[in-house]
Amino acid sequence: MIPRIHELTHTPHHPLEEALSRPVSPNEGLTEHTVVAHWPGLDHFTLDDEQRVWTSLQWAKHLEDPRLEHPFPASPPDGRAFFHLDVRLAPNDRELTGQEWAEVAHRFARAAWIEIPDKDQGARWIAVQAQPGRLDLIANLVHLDGSWHAPAADIPRRLSNEARRIEQDLHLIPVRTGPTTRPAIRTVPTASAQLADVLTKLADEQAGPLASVRGLVEHTAHRIARQPGAVGTDTAHRLELIARRLHSIQQDLDSTAAQLVQPRAVPAPAPAAARHTGRRSP
Repeated sequence: MIPRIHELTHTPHHPLEEALSRPVSPNEGLTEHTVVAHWPGLDHFTLDDEQRVWTSLQWAKHLEDPRLEHPFPASPPDGRAFFHLDVRLAPNDRELTGQEWAEVAHRFARAAWIEIPDKDQGARWIAVQAQPGRLDLIANLVHLDGSWHAPAADIPRRLSNEARRIEQDLHLIPVRTGPTTRPAIRTVPTASAQLADVLTKLADEQAGPLASVRGLVEHTAHRIARQPGAVGTDTAHRLELIARRLHSIQQDLDSTAAQLVQPRAVPAPAPAAARHTGRRSP
């Protein structure tokens, strides 16, 4: 399970479009199968007889309202108030149920301090599960009372630690990282171990350079796919194929690193009879 934090944005529309992989619409209703979780205050905010299925445009407006009511908060100075986190399962992981996705959403919201217990005037946020193996959490960091929720500097570490706990609790495929899965690479002072360490860092799904490049390629593919015309669709498809090849390269590098640190088999000594076959008996 791989969490990824996007840059803050001025409105929730672009993060929501990226989560849905289509434009925000005033006609498309998003049910609880798509919006799998939200801030706890929404249950008290809506009336019992109010329409429970909102369109994607209504969800965007709901997230944006505190920002519109407080157009000049103390922060942020550049007006970027909308937080976007996407979480992806491993390629060969199992499908999660709606209830499991909701649990994942609340746990990541708490890990990022988006959802704060006993704070009714906290951040408005929703979790969207519209693409296979992917969850998007979108939050307004301007609270209902006008206060600004500054993102903590250690959010990446918190999210990474929570992802490891979720993998264990839900029996998901763990993300391989060099420092935690291959302690022998750090302790064996051999040339093979040093080369394996380099390959492991290259293949690291969490912080490796190839993972960053793959993420940028996937992001660009999604942006181009929304552009009109067949040229954009073809380019987006080519970028998706490039991203898949990058993932295959990461797996090959990881397998090669594992082979480099495997102990070599030592040939067994020859039997005594075989060692003395050339000598003449007395």
